[in-house]
This record gives sequence, C-alpha cells and structure tokens, in this order.
Amino acid sequence: MSGKEEIYVKEAFASNFVAPLGPQLDQFEAAVSEYLGGGLCCVGLSSGTAALHLALMVAGVGPDDEVWVSSMTFAGGVFPITYLGAKPRFFDLDPATWTINCDILANELELAAMEGRLPKAIVPTDLYGQSVNLTALEALSAKYGVRLIVDSAESFGAELDGSRKAGTGGDAAILSFNGNKIITTSGGGMLVTRHPEWAERARFLATQARDPAPHYEHSSVGYNYRLSNISAAIGLGQVEVLDQRVARRREIFDQYQRALTRSGVQFMPEPEGCRGTRWLTTLTIDPDVTGVTREEVRLMLLEHEIESRPLWKPMHMQPIYRGTTYHGAGFDEKLFETGLCLPSGSDMSDAEFTEVIDRTLSLLS
Repeated sequence: MSGKEEIYVKEAFASNFVAPLGPQLDQFEAAVSEYLGGGLCCVGLSSGTAALHLALMVAGVGPDDEVWVSSMTFAGGVFPITYLGAKPRFFDLDPATWTINCDILANELELAAMEGRLPKAIVPTDLYGQSVNLTALEALSAKYGVRLIVDSAESFGAELDGSRKAGTGGDAAILSFNGNKIITTSGGGMLVTRHPEWAERARFLATQARDPAPHYEHSSVGYNYRLSNISAAIGLGQVEVLDQRVARRREIFDQYQRALTRSGVQFMPEPEGCRGTRWLTTLTIDPDVTGVTREEVRLMLLEHEIESRPLWKPMHMQPIYRGTTYHGAGFDEKLFETGLCLPSGSDMSDAEFTEVIDRTLSLLS
C-alpha cells in the first residue's frame, strides 16, 4: 500500500457511498484518465474480464462472430469471447517483442478480406507489462474496418513511442487492478475508450438493473459489473505511486538480467522506444545449453518456499479450445515450454531478492 489508501477509504465511508457508485469512483476514473492523457473516457468495473466483456458487447460482437486474439494470454482475456457465443481465432507472438505478431495478423487480414470473412474485433495482449505495437495494429484496424480492443490488463504504467501510454490504444483498452497487478484495488478493472458513446453504453450495461436508461432498448441484459466506491478509494491511493511501482519493477528486472544472463538464458526483449512496466520478470531457459530445464529451476525454488511460475500456457493448447484455428510457428508454445516468471513483487526485500538469484545460479552455474 502507498500509505494514503486509508485516508481515501475514510472519505468514502464519510460520504456514505459504499455501493458501486460515489465520489471516489468518479475521482478514480478521472485520475486514470488524467494519467493516460488525451481526454479518454474511463469506466471503473469489477474486473479486467468484465471490462473486456463489455467492450466486446459495445463493439457489437455476438454469436458466431470471430474475434482474433493473442493465444498467449490469461484465460480472462479470452473467456468473454465465449460468453458472447463468438469464436476466437488465435495468433502467435513475435520473437522480437513477445507480443502479437503483426506480420502474421496482416497477412491473415488480407486473406480474410478477399474471402469476405473479416473478424468483428481484434484483441491483442500487452504481455507481462509490455505494450503491443499500437501503431501497426491501429493502421490494420483502420485499413480493414475492424474494431481494435487492446488487453492492457498487465501494462498500466507502460509507455511506447517515447511518450504514449499503454492503455490508450484502439477503440478501447482494458486495465486490471487485480491483487497481483502493479497497482490494485483488491479486485477491479477499467474500460478505457476514446468513444464517449461506448463509455455511456458500458456504464448502462454495468448498472442496468439499477437504472434502465429510456433511450436504450429494454431487452438488453445487464451485469453487476460496476466497481465499488470503497475499492475505487483504494485505487486513488495506488495510482499516486504507479510510477514508483514501475520504476521498482524495472529495477528488479535489470538486477535479475545482470545476474542471470548467460548462454542459454534469455530475458523478455524490450523494443526500441518502448518502456514496459516489467510487471513480471520473465526469461527462458534452454536445457540444451544450460543443462537444466525451466521446471527443474521452478521446483528447486519451490522447495525453498520461493514461488515462480511457467509463462502463460497458450490458449490454443488448452483443452477447452482444442481444435480452434491458430496462426503461427509455435513461438508461444516454445515460451511456455522453457519460460519462467521469477518473483517480482515491488516490496521484495534485498535478502529475498538475493536468495532468488543465488539459488537460481546454483543450478545454472
């Protein structure tokens, strides 16, 4: 915690707004909008998954529509497609960025346009705190008239092209404030959009049971997706230290990289002009070179009560999506096979950090 959360929470209690509306929620949305810049509309919601669900709905995604999405992502970045009866089509990552491969995407969009089967939306993922190539993706979205919804759940605080913030891309972007994110409201998320009408529609869908708007069709199904005013108060204290959190995560990554880089160990690259949050420090371990597998390192750390994890298992490899169309050469599959997320919490002590490095080196050296 930043130390200021209790102040804002007390103000929320004093206002007597405990439900999912109130002055702290309004302030939190305004604070995120100001941080991102550009006059974007922000809608505080109960989770990043809820934000993606509503963004897809507002974009017009429905049964049997196709949504093209990064395969290497968290389940919550894909399940809303299924909620709506739509069909995901999965895409591989670019080895140079570890984000969606825009060349493969461009080729498939050209082919789909010729065959009259363009997707309803594209949902690329800002993986492990690093933004996708917004310039290329926005150009493709405009060229083919396909909605672009960027999953920035892991990248709040990142920058690209020198000054642009992650979370400002496409028709809408998704932020997450879950307990494991770089800042947290305990649970929560946000839909960010340049379209005021999208924000208005999302608010209606998130609170429809409370106050149906007369200018929307009453047959719409709404959801209890609005963010609690109390949670938003926590977010107000957190957003004030976002840049400090990013600086600390980047410092942790740099120290890991200096200590552990050697033949057979590769860290997530950062393209020129980008400044990721390094939400998690991620690396790959080539057993043919190091003589040790990722899993051997993970289990050794676990024996000493140090939690590390594999990288995301690509969604096209998950049983629920078996047989779903996938485009790529399997780079994301290789990342899952050899990739490891090291402990990266902003509040790690020097002793904890040193122990992780020393115990990892005991196997790699």
